[in-house]
Amino acid sequence: MSISPNIPTPQESYGYESAGTPRWITILLVLMMAGLVVLGIAGYSTETRLSQDLAKQQEQNKILIAQLDQANTRIADIKSKVEITTQRMGLTQSELAQAKSRAEAIRKEQQTSDQKLTEEITQVQKESNEKIGAVASEVGTAKKDIEATKGDLEATKGKLDRSLGDMNVMSGLIAHNRDDLEELRRRGDRNYYEFTLTKSKNAQRVGPVQMVLNKTDPKKATYTITVVADDKTIPKRDKTSGEPVQFYVKGSARLAPYEIVVFDVGKNQITGYLATPKEGGAPAASAPTAATPASATTPTKP
Repeated sequence: MSISPNIPTPQESYGYESAGTPRWITILLVLMMAGLVVLGIAGYSTETRLSQDLAKQQEQNKILIAQLDQANTRIADIKSKVEITTQRMGLTQSELAQAKSRAEAIRKEQQTSDQKLTEEITQVQKESNEKIGAVASEVGTAKKDIEATKGDLEATKGKLDRSLGDMNVMSGLIAHNRDDLEELRRRGDRNYYEFTLTKSKNAQRVGPVQMVLNKTDPKKATYTITVVADDKTIPKRDKTSGEPVQFYVKGSARLAPYEIVVFDVGKNQITGYLATPKEGGAPAASAPTAATPASATTPTKP
């Protein structure tokens, strides 16, 4: 720092003092110079400190500017992302609108399908009710038929009557046809042997006995047969269809007689059955020329 030209140097002050300048003036000048030096030093220190503070402030400003630049960069990135997100949101909203439209279309289709299905179910139910009604009607008709058949069966059972045989012995129930014979078999009271005999000189086996058809008269429904049992020959002449033809064999006297019932008389042929008791049946009769035709049947087992 420079010294003003108006202020005397120490040498000059000393000369003045020698020349008669007062001493206090010299002291004052020295003090002033010292103050100026102190002020200069203080000003320099202050200037240096201010320069340092300015440098620090500038450095902080640089840091703030860098941070601001980073913030601007981030804001730009965020803005770009926001724009992209906005675009995507617009696309998503469009897709959502399409999905909503499709869902509405599907809902309408489902309503139409449900309505159609309801109509079909109603139609099927109607047809089912009609069929059920028809089946119920058929069942009612079948029930009537069953009742009628039952009545016929009861009537058939009523026809299974008894009568005196050719030996004046009360017969068992008599069958007049194959249906009656099946009913007798179901009852199981006796053994039944169905047969069809043709006119022949040879005996044909029927159950435990043998029989020979001698002649027939279809117009009068009569026939003549010969029964071979217990090595005996038992002729039965001019018997009528439906008449119980009776005879005994060994062991059956204490029971009931054997019975032959013919329910069809044809030309040289008869059809009927032989009924024997369940117990005490006689052994099969022997005959030198016995023949067993295929039409002779075995008894129904009880």
